[in-house]
Amino acid sequence: MQLVPADPTVLHPFPDQPRVVLLKPLVKSPLIEVGEYSYYDDPDDATAFETRNVLYHYGPEKLRIGKFCAFGTGVRFIMNGANHRMDGPSTFPFPIMGGSWGEHFDLISGLPGRGDTVVGNDVWFGHGVMVMPGVRIGHGAVVASGSVVVDDVPDYGIVGGNPAKLIRTRYSEDEVARLLAVAWWDWPAEQLTEHVRTVMSGTIDELEKAAARG
Repeated sequence: MQLVPADPTVLHPFPDQPRVVLLKPLVKSPLIEVGEYSYYDDPDDATAFETRNVLYHYGPEKLRIGKFCAFGTGVRFIMNGANHRMDGPSTFPFPIMGGSWGEHFDLISGLPGRGDTVVGNDVWFGHGVMVMPGVRIGHGAVVASGSVVVDDVPDYGIVGGNPAKLIRTRYSEDEVARLLAVAWWDWPAEQLTEHVRTVMSGTIDELEKAAARG
């Protein structure tokens, strides 16, 4: 029997579940990059991800999301456009109110930032997570529901809380290195389709053997 990979170009992978969308065919902003099969689940309006879930995104910083990421309802990315000055008596952004105040727009342009926000491959976000600007979340990480991520998350780390702290890692340092070397998320679709069960429930040894077989 011929093995057929899932289609990464469809907006709704479950036709009877409009609450689930694949983000790559949905996102249009040049400031957002999303890998194949990453999805968002929201019963209200999953297709509004760009405007409801990526906030204060005026650029030039980008949001970069890898492949095979799962986003629970209400995950929010706060981008650097939310930044305010903190080196004077007031943090209020007077120039955006217009009038003569607009002549001082230089006071709120070019505020310091942490660069792009980067999410690796195979990251699982629980319900209601908030990710702050410039954070880097490693491959295979898990972010617990309700977390506020203010610092980088290591590969295969599990974090939770406000601010999010490392709870534990899913694998040892050596095992993480082996998983990163396998990089199953970059396999051709046909190879991945053949070895889905190994990717989901196999051992690292089995995953390495599947990678070697191609």
